[in-house]
Amino acid sequence: MSPAPGATAAPVRREFRFPPLGVYGYVCIAVLLFWLFAALFAPYIAPHTESAIVTGTSFAPIGDEGLLLGSDYLGRDLASRLIYGARTTLTLALVATILAFVLGVVTGFIAGIAGGWTDSVISRVVDAFISFPTIMLALLIVSIFGTSLAALVCAIGFIEATRVFRISRALAVNTMTQDFVEVARARGESLWWILWNEVFPNAFVPLSTDFGLRYTFSILLLSALSFLGLGVQPPYADWGSMVKDNMTGIFVGAAAVLLPALAIFTVTLSINFLVDWNLARAQKDISDELVK
Repeated sequence: MSPAPGATAAPVRREFRFPPLGVYGYVCIAVLLFWLFAALFAPYIAPHTESAIVTGTSFAPIGDEGLLLGSDYLGRDLASRLIYGARTTLTLALVATILAFVLGVVTGFIAGIAGGWTDSVISRVVDAFISFPTIMLALLIVSIFGTSLAALVCAIGFIEATRVFRISRALAVNTMTQDFVEVARARGESLWWILWNEVFPNAFVPLSTDFGLRYTFSILLLSALSFLGLGVQPPYADWGSMVKDNMTGIFVGAAAVLLPALAIFTVTLSINFLVDWNLARAQKDISDELVK
């Protein structure tokens, strides 16, 4: 039936379905909560300390001699080292990611808002560091400043900050060209007011998505450095060094080399899945605003 003459047709609203988390999403959350629990309560739930040699058998099978996951190449309890490794790997990567975002977002916003020679100088310095392959730059920094935990965190944080800078700068430049920023300037608002009330809220969703990705990259980079022998040093346990130390176990079918690699895989895959879900949810919210 056609509308009566002079009547206004009702606006057509598009129907959007909230992106379902699904079974895989809940599995990812469960995996992350499991490793988070292990990292927080490692001293209380680990059967042994991370460096204690509890058996004289190298690569003891799963369940042998009362060891839940067997032993590593030195006869240390693999389950205990996985739990303590979760604490070391996840904590160091998280601190490095936070450092990267503090440094990258601040410098990126300053460059994007200030423009001119300030933007040019900061951007060229960042481009110089980005031109280095990530692993080579990490090896160079660690070789100069040592393999202490603080040096590792600073090295990874600095490297990831160069990537965060580019995203933050692009978001700031894009937001500063919008009409609502021009209106705020015409009202006489200060630059800090515009930064906090206009730039940052519009950059929050992309930055929060990138935070999850940077966290996975930090985990992988830390594990790669440990695998090369320049990461976390004994007596501390982390997943990358566990893979390196137990490589010979491949020839005897030991789980000591596969389980830490599986731990890295499950954490990074779970984070990436949830990051994709969050991005889809944010795009749905934006689409709803456009059709109102």
